[in-house]
Amino acid sequence: MEFQIPNVLPALPEIFLASMACLVLVVDLFVSDRGRGVTYVLSQGTLVGVAALVLATYPDQPVYTFSSTFVNDAMSAALKIFVCIAVFAVFLYSRQYLRDRGGLKGEFFVLGLTGVLGMMVLMSAHNLVTVYLGLELLSLSLYAMVAMQRDSIVASEAAMKYFVLGALASGMLLYGMSLLYGVTGSLDLGEINARVSASVPDSAILVFALVFIVIGVSFKLGAVPFHMWIPDVYQGAPTAVTVYIATAPKVAAFAMLIRLMVDGLSGLATQWHDIFVLLAILSMGVGNLIAIAQTNLKRMLAYSAIAHVGYLMLGVLTGTKSGYAASMFYSITYVLMGLGAFGMILLLSREGFEAEQLDDFKGLNERSPWFAFMMLILMFSMAGVPPGLGFWAKLQVLKEVVAADMVWLAVVAVTFSIVGAFYYIRVVKLMYFDEPRDTAPLATTADVRVTLSANALAVLALGLYPAALMALCAAAFA
Repeated sequence: MEFQIPNVLPALPEIFLASMACLVLVVDLFVSDRGRGVTYVLSQGTLVGVAALVLATYPDQPVYTFSSTFVNDAMSAALKIFVCIAVFAVFLYSRQYLRDRGGLKGEFFVLGLTGVLGMMVLMSAHNLVTVYLGLELLSLSLYAMVAMQRDSIVASEAAMKYFVLGALASGMLLYGMSLLYGVTGSLDLGEINARVSASVPDSAILVFALVFIVIGVSFKLGAVPFHMWIPDVYQGAPTAVTVYIATAPKVAAFAMLIRLMVDGLSGLATQWHDIFVLLAILSMGVGNLIAIAQTNLKRMLAYSAIAHVGYLMLGVLTGTKSGYAASMFYSITYVLMGLGAFGMILLLSREGFEAEQLDDFKGLNERSPWFAFMMLILMFSMAGVPPGLGFWAKLQVLKEVVAADMVWLAVVAVTFSIVGAFYYIRVVKLMYFDEPRDTAPLATTADVRVTLSANALAVLALGLYPAALMALCAAAFA
């Protein structure tokens, strides 16, 4: 049997990223704490290089390589670019925060880059083994990032909870995959889908496999009732790590949802449709209702993230390409809004002070009218108030649900959206109508101020002109 060298061009961004992550790790060993800027610059340069390579290899049609275990298509390429942009912003926002707390270590950047590699592999997975490889590479990086602050009991506790629950979910996902392989005799998602579609849909083993896979996917998304880890991890992790966990991995989780449930198990859509309807309703309800009771902004945004996952699922459960595009649009929108919201917590924090309580935002308009306005844009967008980008994201998924003859589900979603608007608008009320508890000036660097302003204004600008982003998402599923 003649061995053929695989076409590595579709995976060139991943190869470059893996090589640079190793280089950053080695370089960081030889620089002092004062020279940690070299690690930062190399990491940011790596993300720019990866994004450029993704653009250079952007496919007109899906390209398969490595025995069809890896695919480069429009969806994966678009998501990879947004992940690079998101993590670039995370590194920039986090640099001063980590330096003030003695946490500006090379490990943060190396683990961040390794996590990006896991996300990119997950996005291009066309095989159950590749899906699991990407997922575990991402998960192990996140566990280590949460536990980086070794002298913090809260961070260590959060890391342990995350690790134990994450390992349990990964085990269930792996068990479901093994059952699926046993039934279909294949690891390739395309072949699995064809064989599942041709088999008896009520096969007991197939149903068992589906249940375990749904549990694994739901945990990674943070959907109710598999959401227990999110509030504790968001609150317990250093805010620089929280902003990483809360943004880019959400896009990767969406990609995993599409790869497994659509590319691999669309033949069982009638079975998993009702499960995802229930998960979406529970996520929207529990997330929005419990967020109202929170006084810690990181926990509030954690429950908000759970609610947003419910809305994201709405597009996928319609089973249409336009529905998938709407969910992709929602996931990208959430990442942009989440970056800005957690970036504001980093902006208000300073050495010896964490601005993570809602009361810490009181009177922000008196301290900094500009950044109070930026936070207002982000909160209104998250609440779904026009003309923020979040309004169009919600509108798109609701349109798809109505088009799929599930008007009742759209009514439920709108109801919970109105409930959720309360805790977002409460933040605006605190900033504009309450007296400030802290009158210290905002101690942050110019690059953070500029990037955070650009982040919030991008949410507003894309809300005013959403057509380009919508078209990009629609092209991903054309």
